[in-house]
Amino acid sequence: MSTQSSRNSKVRILCEGALMVAAAIILSYFKLQFLLAGSISFAMIPIIIFAVRRGAGWGVAAGVVYGTLKFILGAGYAWNWASILLDYSLAYGAVGFAGLCKGRKWGLPVGAFVGCFARFIVHFISGITIYKITAPTEVIGVTVANPWIYSLLYNISYMLPNTIIAIVAGLLLTAPLKKYMRGQL
Repeated sequence: MSTQSSRNSKVRILCEGALMVAAAIILSYFKLQFLLAGSISFAMIPIIIFAVRRGAGWGVAAGVVYGTLKFILGAGYAWNWASILLDYSLAYGAVGFAGLCKGRKWGLPVGAFVGCFARFIVHFISGITIYKITAPTEVIGVTVANPWIYSLLYNISYMLPNTIIAIVAGLLLTAPLKKYMRGQL
């Protein structure tokens, strides 16, 4: 591949990533707010599509950009700089691990599961390290004092619906996006 065509390819990928991040930001405004900070939306789907098409490296980069912009533009909720990094930049960057399913037959739905699970892990770690809820606190109708259980219940309460939405969207979009995902468009 020549230097010029390599440069053109990178510019195309960057533009595509920027469009997917923009689509994710727009979708993030249409959400069902849940509990204190978790929400249910279609916002991860453009990042998952981009990651599965372009690979994990590009997907993680797009996720980090999206997560950071989501915090800045969406008046995000954070206790400190570490919670901004974990709950926004790194959590959405983890969605980019959907790109590990690049080129696979069921890349979109499986990638959606991988990306959502990776995001859940980052949020779970944030819950047990930064938020450390230790006083008896109620979450989804259950009173807990253990930060591990609190973080698990809290993050599952909104990540499970988000994961189901992303997997179903991946299943529904697999056939219509077949040529796009193969790079034929």
